[in-house]
Amino acid sequence: MESSSIFGVRLSLKQRYALLLCFAVGGIIFYQLTRHQPEVRSMSRLEGLRANSSQFTLEGEPLRILGGSIHYFRVPRAYWEDRLLKMKACGLNTLTTYVPWNLHEPERGVFNFEDQLDLEGYLGIAAKLGLWVILRPGPYICAEWDLGGLPSWLLRDGNMKLRTTYPGFTDAVNSFFDQLIKRVVPHQYSKGGPIIALQVENEYGSYAKDAEYMPFIKEALLSRGISELLLTSDNNEGLEHGGVKGALGTINFQKLNPSVVKDLDGKQPQKPKMVMEYWSGWFDLWGGLHHVFQAEDMMPVVTEVLTLGMSLNLYMFHGGTNFGFMNGAFAVGIPAPRPMVTSYDYDAPLSEAGDYTTKYHLLRNLFSHYHTEPLPQMPSVRERIAYQPVVIQQHLSLWDSLHFADKPWKSERPINMENLPVNNKNGQSYGYTLYETIITSGGSLNSKNNIRDRALVFVDKHFIGILDYETLELAVPDGKGKRTLGLLVENCGRVNYGETLDEQRKGLVGDIELNKRELRDFIIHSVDMKTDFLNRLEHSGHWVSMRKQLSFPGFFQGKVYVKGSPRDTFIKLPGWTKGVVFVNGKNLGRYRSSGPQQTLYVPAPWLYRGSNQLVVFEEQETDGKILFAINPDYGMAVDVQ
Repeated sequence: MESSSIFGVRLSLKQRYALLLCFAVGGIIFYQLTRHQPEVRSMSRLEGLRANSSQFTLEGEPLRILGGSIHYFRVPRAYWEDRLLKMKACGLNTLTTYVPWNLHEPERGVFNFEDQLDLEGYLGIAAKLGLWVILRPGPYICAEWDLGGLPSWLLRDGNMKLRTTYPGFTDAVNSFFDQLIKRVVPHQYSKGGPIIALQVENEYGSYAKDAEYMPFIKEALLSRGISELLLTSDNNEGLEHGGVKGALGTINFQKLNPSVVKDLDGKQPQKPKMVMEYWSGWFDLWGGLHHVFQAEDMMPVVTEVLTLGMSLNLYMFHGGTNFGFMNGAFAVGIPAPRPMVTSYDYDAPLSEAGDYTTKYHLLRNLFSHYHTEPLPQMPSVRERIAYQPVVIQQHLSLWDSLHFADKPWKSERPINMENLPVNNKNGQSYGYTLYETIITSGGSLNSKNNIRDRALVFVDKHFIGILDYETLELAVPDGKGKRTLGLLVENCGRVNYGETLDEQRKGLVGDIELNKRELRDFIIHSVDMKTDFLNRLEHSGHWVSMRKQLSFPGFFQGKVYVKGSPRDTFIKLPGWTKGVVFVNGKNLGRYRSSGPQQTLYVPAPWLYRGSNQLVVFEEQETDGKILFAINPDYGMAVDVQ
């Protein structure tokens, strides 16, 4: 019989035919399997997150949500994966994030979902790392963020009623959701993505001005293709009024009150119980103290929540930073709003710069008991450096910088920021506004409490005092002839929570008086310090040497040199009073000598190898040096009460 050799083995003709037949059949089977592989993958996702019993289920199997909040807009994009890897290594299985409408639609009808605001890119990283996502798209998010995430151009409408079914608001929401939700839908669990649930608005029970509002938001999500589980989120006081039919209610707290859990169970019997915001720390206000929540106080509560069979989301797991002018303000139970600081470290398990804390290590140990497999290794911490001090080389007065701002506007009466005809008729959102008018005498200047929030007052460019919520009157010195009265008004941050959202217009919101006579005929300069303004400023030839007499307020320029690869650092400004810092055109945020925060976080991805441009806008005083530190200084600490 004829024979041949295959792989060194001699086979008969019959054996060779049999082997070829096996190969052919195997190939057909392989083709059929691979041809249907996409259908097999989609069929494996038959049942998303459900809340039909006392435990969540995913694909019919029990799922305990161990979540943590990290906001993509508070973390440099280059660090998104690092922070999410550290979340995964802590034993968390779910990422939660808000969506800031005011960043994604800075002008009406102008949308930005790119670079730092690439929400889909962020969701893609979560999916790659095997994290589920609970998305909290708002439109209102609170978040200690300016106006709770709502865009300031909404306030151009004098009759605006935020977070209601007022047509001016619902029309704007619909327009935004048309753009947002179409980007979200493909990332739902049912489509193969990581999103297992979405939140309907945020903490509406604490506001609850319109019974039709929550149904409107729910329908706005469903009608655009949202098919995953819907949730609401409220503190105990808001549970009664914050829900909407068809959405599972969740609660927010820091210290466990058994009656709250019992109340939630009574409202939703035989449903999963979840703490959507377990507050791992707290926020800070300028002029106050740095809030800390001790790990030894936190861990027993987290342990008890898990022992009760509840799901949990840590707010925040990693706080990040309120870069730019985006901090909110606090106005509950106090006579006037107080703005949040730039840092959003929050005393969270992962620090502002991405360091592991005591809380992180304790939580990792606890969460490891809820996994059958060992947790991933903890990523290494990025090394930081204290760069050499920078000596300021040049300065430019505020008055000379106005050449590079938008053309000023003339108005008989004061106009608030939001209603200025700038930014394509969307008004000014953030920064400072300079109001100038002519006076012919001295006397008593009275703000009538129409300054929002704080004004430096000048006569012929000479500083004479400050008007704010506490100081409503100021003496204007006598002088001869016509003089220019200037009020540089700062939006220190809009209130992000409470009953006063509709009142958050900034600048001069009404008349001011000199000797009980209303001032008229203003020239108004928008000094919003946006990127294009900074670029024009930095490349101008108007800067003057520091050896010449300094003028305040002003911009101050220096360079920091980076040898080798850039590393994270913190800026310190001990000889400065109050202002804003820019690095290579990026707004790091505000500083204020009154504290508590004494440093500003500088992410390495925003630095270059070699020369880096530093610009500081300072209101009143400088020693001409910028220092650096390896570690942050958030000021004197106090326990959260």
